[in-house]
Amino acid sequence: MCGRYVSTRSPQDLVQLFHVAAWRPEEALAPNWNVAPTNEVWAVLERAPRDQGHGAPVERELRPLRWGLVPSWAKDVKIGARMINARVETVHEKPAFRRAFVKRRCLLPADGFYEWQQATDEVTGKARKQPYFIYREDDQVMALAGLYEYWRNPEIRPDDDPGAWRITCTILTTEATDAAGRVHPRMPLALTPDHYDAWLDPHHQDPDDLRALLTQPGDGHLDTRPVSTAVNSVRNNGPQLVDEPPA
Repeated sequence: MCGRYVSTRSPQDLVQLFHVAAWRPEEALAPNWNVAPTNEVWAVLERAPRDQGHGAPVERELRPLRWGLVPSWAKDVKIGARMINARVETVHEKPAFRRAFVKRRCLLPADGFYEWQQATDEVTGKARKQPYFIYREDDQVMALAGLYEYWRNPEIRPDDDPGAWRITCTILTTEATDAAGRVHPRMPLALTPDHYDAWLDPHHQDPDDLRALLTQPGDGHLDTRPVSTAVNSVRNNGPQLVDEPPA
């Protein structure tokens, strides 16, 4: 499972890194060292601009989405809090994800992610959970494979009301490898740059071909370090959260 991650790169950096064609400066997100479910997060996706009519070419966008996918058929947006992750092994089968897997895929840029490991307090002898920050050894951005979905709020009329539609997303997870596997059995799956185009292309809709893109995690060599339990609270934020606590 991936329940928290770090996303601090500027939108200008992400636009360059992912060759984005369009983004709205007024939607800029602040750096976040403690991204939690239901937060707004950066996503890279491709779609045809709605104002250009049917048949318009797709455009690569950088935009904020709400973390926690709400299926189009859901009656309540609160279901998204339980849909923050989708397992690679079953994503093409699950009713909540299978349509988005075929048509609406995205990349979620991250500096790294947090996982917790059971430990024993050396002083009290009591069980506790030790948080770890897991990141690429070269400190490059991780492009986490994700899905996004549109949800129409049935209580709002008309369609052009700004609150009528919500776009939400989920992160794909796989078996943990490298340093991540020593902390937790699951991890978010990152793609390599050579797979970005195929993953984002909404015209690429063959489930078997898409699953083939997810067989090899593209995280590079991962490193991990223990961090302060301050990260346990979503109210805490700042670069100190990814620092190793003093001995």
